[in-house]
Amino acid sequence: MSTNANKVIITCALTGGAHTPSMSPALPVTAAEMVDQGAAAAAAGAAILHLHARIPETGAPTGDPDIYNGFLPALKQRTGAVLNLTTGGSATMPVAERLLAAMRFRPEMCSLNMGSINFAFFDAGRHVEEWKYGWERDYVINSDDYIFKNTFRDIRYILESLADHGTRFEHECYDVGHLYNLAHFIDRGLVKPPFFVQMIFGILGGIGADLENMVLMKGVADRLFGPENFQWSVLAAGRHQMPFVTQAALLGGHVRVGLEDSLFIKRGVLADSNAQQVEKIVRIVRELGREPASAEEARAILALKGADRTEI
Repeated sequence: MSTNANKVIITCALTGGAHTPSMSPALPVTAAEMVDQGAAAAAAGAAILHLHARIPETGAPTGDPDIYNGFLPALKQRTGAVLNLTTGGSATMPVAERLLAAMRFRPEMCSLNMGSINFAFFDAGRHVEEWKYGWERDYVINSDDYIFKNTFRDIRYILESLADHGTRFEHECYDVGHLYNLAHFIDRGLVKPPFFVQMIFGILGGIGADLENMVLMKGVADRLFGPENFQWSVLAAGRHQMPFVTQAALLGGHVRVGLEDSLFIKRGVLADSNAQQVEKIVRIVRELGREPASAEEARAILALKGADRTEI
């Protein structure tokens, strides 16, 4: 495993499953938008593209692999980036649907949520004056009643389903307990180093975006896993995004940005694109004396199997 501490792996999460088209005109929905924005984000410095799919006609989240197929091959051809497929989908999506695309395309990397949480984003709807599609309002407002279900059975099912495909995981940890859940699967032999831990802050229902919490999470991870066995990255929701990932880069971590996590480029100003957020964090990490990792460097650091061994 590479130990080049100067390199920062930048992940860009293009669209997610929580924000809706009415919240930002920049949120990519169609295959063409996904390809154009993904290519621009990779050109700006993102080594990994974290990918969800949406129904083109409505922008609603979907696990349909045929819709993924509308943009995955073009992204592979145009970017060379690591294509990281969600197994989270959305908080309302059954786990079997969340896994469909990963099973078909056998990517280098998938996200894997390491525990169940309340997952609320209803507050994001209070600024929307007019909803473009009929599904959006109820989907957002009703999130005060969502449980993002990721039981031990669910996690084991995803790990075992992809075990023979060489796919590695972005282990998404929304709270300290999720690190202990990951340790459980390491102890069972279902997760082997080197592994990639994505620490998530500021989601309503998860751990808060306080610097003390980042230090706590990193300390617990070091104690549970041994710092030589994993790479760590940070994302933060909404207004916390840039300040928090900057702190992570200062502390030696990797970072994630993108319109899945925040629709803004600075307070009160919507981002024009995913690439705009990538460009900003690239400037920041360089000011800190670090350099963005290329896609090939990220593959080496994370021990990925390579794009030629996928079905994309």
